Amino acid sequence: MARRRDAFPMINWVYDVWLWSFSVLVDLFFREVHPRGSWKIPRRGPIIFVAAPHANQFVDPLILMRVIKTEAQRRIAWLIAEKSMKRKFIGGAARLLGPVSVGRALDSTKPGAGKIYLPDPLGDPLLIRGIGTNFEKQAEVGGLLVLPTVHGLAANAEIAEILGPEEIRLKKEFKGDIALGQLTGHIDEENGEPKDGTVRRFRGGYEGTSYKTAPKVDQTEVYNAVFERLSAGGCIGIFPEGGSHDRTELLPLKAGVAIMALGSLAANPESELKIIPCGMNYFHAHKFRSRAVVEFGSPIEVPRELVDLYKSGDRREATRQLLETIYQALVAVTVTSPDYDTLMLIQAARRLYNPTGKKLPLPMVVELNRRLVKGYTHYKDDPRILNLKKSVNDYNKQLWLLGVRDHQVEYARFSIPKVIFTLIYRLGKLSVMAIGTLPGLVLFAPVFIATKIISIKKSREALAASTVKLEGRDVIATWKLLVAMGFAPLLYIFYTSLLAYWTYRTRVQGYMPDWVPLWLVVIFGFIFFPAITFAALRFGETGMDILKSLRPLVLSLNPTSANTLVKLRQKRSELSAEVTDVINTLGPEMFPDFDSARIIADPFGEPRTPRTPRTPSHVPPRPRTPTTADSSTDASIGGGSSTGGGTSGGNLPRNESFGNLGNIGLFASRPQTPSSHSRSRSGSMGGSSGGLQGFSTITSKEGLEEVSMRIRGAMKERGKRRRRSQEGGSGGFEGMTMGSAESATGTETPGSENGVEGRKDI
Repeated sequence: MARRRDAFPMINWVYDVWLWSFSVLVDLFFREVHPRGSWKIPRRGPIIFVAAPHANQFVDPLILMRVIKTEAQRRIAWLIAEKSMKRKFIGGAARLLGPVSVGRALDSTKPGAGKIYLPDPLGDPLLIRGIGTNFEKQAEVGGLLVLPTVHGLAANAEIAEILGPEEIRLKKEFKGDIALGQLTGHIDEENGEPKDGTVRRFRGGYEGTSYKTAPKVDQTEVYNAVFERLSAGGCIGIFPEGGSHDRTELLPLKAGVAIMALGSLAANPESELKIIPCGMNYFHAHKFRSRAVVEFGSPIEVPRELVDLYKSGDRREATRQLLETIYQALVAVTVTSPDYDTLMLIQAARRLYNPTGKKLPLPMVVELNRRLVKGYTHYKDDPRILNLKKSVNDYNKQLWLLGVRDHQVEYARFSIPKVIFTLIYRLGKLSVMAIGTLPGLVLFAPVFIATKIISIKKSREALAASTVKLEGRDVIATWKLLVAMGFAPLLYIFYTSLLAYWTYRTRVQGYMPDWVPLWLVVIFGFIFFPAITFAALRFGETGMDILKSLRPLVLSLNPTSANTLVKLRQKRSELSAEVTDVINTLGPEMFPDFDSARIIADPFGEPRTPRTPRTPSHVPPRPRTPTTADSSTDASIGGGSSTGGGTSGGNLPRNESFGNLGNIGLFASRPQTPSSHSRSRSGSMGGSSGGLQGFSTITSKEGLEEVSMRIRGAMKERGKRRRRSQEGGSGGFEGMTMGSAESATGTETPGSENGVEGRKDI
């Protein structure tokens, strides 16, 4: 009997131990991993987690597993490519987590004999002919026909019918000018540049292009395994793009995730299955000590109409609609751009828009990037955007020529004595850091060298075998971790063995007392050497930040470059004002709530006059410290629910940067109570803000008696209203609660003098 793909059941304690062990790698490789919106994850019931972009091959699942287990106490069974499961170490480790193995057609491509071409692109775009081919032996119905890679992409199409050894018919035609140009002879396959003529017409004398074939993969067992997990209330994790990549935009989603959701609900309509979109937002994903933000979107509930459509037989349309919903949900939690240059432009614009010296938490940076990308995509052909793009690109080029970063341009305003003092201080600090880093750097150097060499080699292999990767960076972080995880313990064992042998032979040149046993030396070695490595990691991380800050200080002291740095600072100031002006001009056109839902304060705007909320008559007014909302305009590109912001001076208060992170609506771990749904109208008169007032303090016996008297009066009034409602047959308890509460607090409603008439029912 053939073994099922779901042959590795999940054992909870094994899963937890494995995750705890490998989470150390996440802490070492990433400087910060920040979850956002984790409160949206249901604590029970079946869930399909869809994550994108898949930028880190085996690191993405590890990060998500850790975040979801920590924040929601849920365990995930991942869909893992069968190709990965066949690898010794990766497959062995993955089997402990109860995965579902998935075969992918593109993992089994083989070069085809001969050449292929498209004889009639306009009349019959589904007919493919070959020269020297043998489709009857090399291809199969339901398999794929794959074209050569151009610009990191390889077009493919499903085979619908094999007409003979040199003719096949496709299920869908090849799309895109590059693919059509490859088949008609109007595209240079080496550089992707068009040749003479149009791609929609076959070029005479063209002998065709090379190709690959992929077999048909039966996924019935995979779907059955997924349905079984979901019917038991478990969680399934999937990267719907189909594989890891290093592109700046999302790849087209595979239909499998929609089929899994629709099939599960068709079999069990009452399962209340939810789909949770997960955005993997990295800052230099392949680099050591980088940062990441994992954002969870709102749960997607599959409409009953789509399930009925799926059950009625129109599966293609139901799958298409659900897939589009999932794609839009993923776009909402990720930062995507058409290309790398656009992403660099957006990040530069975000730094210029953000007031200098104001450190934004990672989730706020991600949100700003997302809104800027959305705005740029909408207005990219506007003359103001085109001019601004040219100016920002010129500014970035000058930064590159000087070898400085954007935030270091501000060093140009330092006085000469301050620059000299800062430079001396940082050189001294760097020397101390170097002393702390050097021992661990020397001891761990073999691991650093091995991870660098092997990860580059693996990235080249992955790039050669992939049809979507640009540089193969998505596998670099994975192989760095894998090599370090396998090599570091061997290195520690080697060093500990040397220390034990040295102690045995010479007692460490007589410094080790004779009463110290060798087993204690071994334990000391397994603690000491990793500690030295970790200390070197921490010291080295800070030291590299200091080292990168020295160049602009040196340039400030150099007479030939100091003037250039001063001019660059002036240009940055002008460019920042220009970026802010364009955003403030175009922002309200795209986001209706631009001014009311900002993320950071406008550094060039005038502070608003604070509005004083209405104070109930029985609550004495008390002084309070002005908040951000009181002293300045809340700022950024609108269209969000953020309440955090900056002060009028443009500096984010220190306690709002990290300490009180949850108080900022943008990345609070719990949803805030909507202010528009308050229980009374006491704050709505006269256009006041309607904010909640703090409780008054009872500081005397008279105050306590007054409160007691009000409560007793409210209870009596409540009893009278209940009796009247029972006698009149209307009203009821629901209609009296608000009136009693308002009587107790002494508030009044519009259109009433005594607070009894005009109250609304709940």
